[in-house]
Amino acid sequence: MTNTIEPISTSRHALGEGVVWDDRLGVLRWTDILASKLWQYDPVSSDVRHWDLPSRLGCFALTQDSDVLLMALEKQLVRFDLRNSAIEPLAAIEPELAGTRSNDGRCDRHGNFVFGTINERGKEPIASFYRYSASGQLTTLALPKATITNSICFSPDGDTLYFCDTPTRRIMACDYDGATGEVDRIHVFAEVPEPFGTPDGSTIDSDGFLWNAEWGASRVVRYAPDGRVDCVIEMPVSQPSCVSFMGTQRDRLAVTTAYADLNADDIAKQPLHGAVFTVAAPRGRGLPESRYGLAY
Repeated sequence: MTNTIEPISTSRHALGEGVVWDDRLGVLRWTDILASKLWQYDPVSSDVRHWDLPSRLGCFALTQDSDVLLMALEKQLVRFDLRNSAIEPLAAIEPELAGTRSNDGRCDRHGNFVFGTINERGKEPIASFYRYSASGQLTTLALPKATITNSICFSPDGDTLYFCDTPTRRIMACDYDGATGEVDRIHVFAEVPEPFGTPDGSTIDSDGFLWNAEWGASRVVRYAPDGRVDCVIEMPVSQPSCVSFMGTQRDRLAVTTAYADLNADDIAKQPLHGAVFTVAAPRGRGLPESRYGLAY
């Protein structure tokens, strides 16, 4: 197994995020939030394609229908049909807050979509974490308000929810009831110390270890269930943003990155900023991505 880190295409993204492996179709998808595009990569054919969207896509989830995604566009949840780009509105997201949009999200082990928002107009913690249930009910989770919600993922048994408010440099954890959305025992799971970056998107492997993309730190970190650093993958760019397992064996990592907020000199020094990378996972294997909705 090689640890060569390589980009999967020539595409570069201002804010690549939310990468998800579709194990049924064998394709990788992610969003370029600032470009309002959904991207897809087929590792067998090397085909890369994208869909243009009416507004910025913060995150999305697979559903029980392989041709349909649940999307958190910047201010609304929608059902998106990959075949014809048809959009069905489902629920508004913080219509009372003009300065927020959707950000990170992932399905829990019960088929509910958990996502959060971001305050784009300042540092005030006005963003929230939400749960869109498998039955179609949108509720606010009893988690602290945030500035930039991130790192949403679930333990293999689904009983622990991980999340963060990125500027705090802390990945949090809590007990989580997938049937009701109730949370308890909120506590610090891991802290990202200076001079490293800040925690961004995360995923959980089959051993219960958390993989986190550290924005500004040029690295992806694997944390043990007790919060200690288990291993580190050094990235060739400074702004990794999200991580997912991919492949038929789910033994490779896909890592999105971004060139947003960088100047021309920064990009010239690291021309792969904004690429999506793959690398063999040095440890662990991924779990199948949870899908939104009740399985029939």
